[in-house]
Parts: sequence; C-alpha cells; structure tokens
Amino acid sequence: MRQFRIVGIIGKQSEEPEVEATLRRLTEHLRLRGCQVLLDAESARLLRLRPEEGVPVAVLGARCDLVVVVGGDGTLLHAARALAGSRVQLLGINLGRLGFLVDILPEHSETALDAILEGEYETDTRSLLTAAVLACDDTPPERAYAALNDVVIHKWNTARMIEFETYIDGAFVNAQRSDGLIISTPTGSTAYALSGGGPLVAPSLDAILLVPICPHDLSNRPLVVPGASRIEIRVCGPDNGDAQMTCDGQTAVPLLRKTRLRVERHPNQVGLLHPKGHNHYQILRAKLGWGGLTPVSLTC
Repeated sequence: MRQFRIVGIIGKQSEEPEVEATLRRLTEHLRLRGCQVLLDAESARLLRLRPEEGVPVAVLGARCDLVVVVGGDGTLLHAARALAGSRVQLLGINLGRLGFLVDILPEHSETALDAILEGEYETDTRSLLTAAVLACDDTPPERAYAALNDVVIHKWNTARMIEFETYIDGAFVNAQRSDGLIISTPTGSTAYALSGGGPLVAPSLDAILLVPICPHDLSNRPLVVPGASRIEIRVCGPDNGDAQMTCDGQTAVPLLRKTRLRVERHPNQVGLLHPKGHNHYQILRAKLGWGGLTPVSLTC
C-alpha cells in the first residue's frame, strides 16, 4: 500500500464559491488526517493565503506523494501536462461538467479521501502524446508540447479549409483538405475526437487515433494506429498562417507552410487514482446517457 503523507492540491482557476469551499474543506480534512498539504499558487490565492504559501506545480510533482485536482477535466489536463515528468499520481474532485477524468463528487470527497488514504483505491495509467514543430531545414525544435487528450491541427481565423499531408512511420498516408485533424490518445477518445465521429477506445489500449475534422473527401475516415507510431503532418497550401496546433485545447502554436508537426507517444505516463470499484464502462453509461443503467437478463 502506498503511503500518501504529502498531498498537493491544484485548484480550478475560478472565483466560484464552490471552488473555494471545496479547497478549504479538503485542506482541513487532510491536515486532520495527519497529511502535510501543499497548495498551488491559484489554490493559495483562493484561500487568501500569502503568495509565498503557494507552491509551483513542478515542486508539487517533486515533493508530493499524491496530487488532488479540484475542478473539471480541463484542470486535470493542465495538471497532467505540467506533472508529466514526475511520477506523482493524480486524484480528481469534479467541479466541472462531464468529468470523465475527475470522477469524485465534492459531497463525497472526504469519504473517498479517507478510503484512499487507507489504501482502498484503483490505479489507472494513461498515455500521453508529445508534439514538436519542425522547420523545413530540419533544425531541432525549440520545445516539445505534451497532451493527455489530443493534439489538434485546425484552421483558425478563416472560413477556408487547410491543406496538409499525413505520414505514419515515414510512409505517406494521404493528402487532405479539411478543417483539421485530431490526433488523440485513448483517453481523448471521449473528448474532441468523439465529437468528430471517432471511436471510443478503452484507455488501457496502446493506440493513437487520427480523426479528420470535416474532410472535403468523405472517404477520409478515422484511423487507429499502434501507440508506437510516429505521425508527421506537413502543412501545404497558401502560406496564410491559417493553420494552428493545439494541445488539449489549452496550448496554441501557429503552423506555417512547409513546417512539419511530429506527434508520437510521450516517454512518460500519467497515473490516476479512482475510488475502489471504479468502472470505465459505468462512467461511459452515465456520462453519455446510454440506456440500461442496470443489466437485464434475457432468456431465449
């Protein structure tokens, strides 16, 4: 059983009273349980603490045994990218909407935390993607960008489609004119890729999804490739600055003509904790409104 003695908290960037109240309750409860609590800068501000009492996210990853994320899936996506280089595990308290990743309701947070501190939890490992923009002269990229859900190539500031070519492990796949392409992890299959008509993929599968966004060629369909694949996108067409890359919808980078975007599996993974009895398919039923909340036995 892993011991969680130092617990970090990352809060949603919001002035909603529920966020502050939840942060305050969790902090007090964890301290009563004998845990040392470290707060990120936003959480410290919401609790009206001194600025120096807020801890940089990188420090949370280095010092904490567990990080509790208070917010929606977007807050957890931000935390996962920031902590991708550490081995700290994440636990989500849902103050958002759907909550595929943050699955504990605020009113159950103390009970769930007590059970987890006693060793009653499920572990869940999720893959990440890393994306790098390469110049046409093959100079090394200035930086790489991480994504837990997806890397998206998309048009912006224009009504026109963009043009690009897709290569997988060096092999040409297709050239397309479309509104863009979603390159998704299995985790992201319930996010933007789902809206684009992509398949739902079990989070444990070692795979990458390529889902076109409104392609001009209607035969261009979603594609699932092995998780070890190296995907390269080459931007074509007029150099109007109409193409952009985003990671998890939160990091934006312009893509100019003749630049190449390389996307592949990130060397690190994200560890999530869930209450005992966590079931991925039960969450799908609840969040997507599937019928049959309880199984019905049929006789022939």
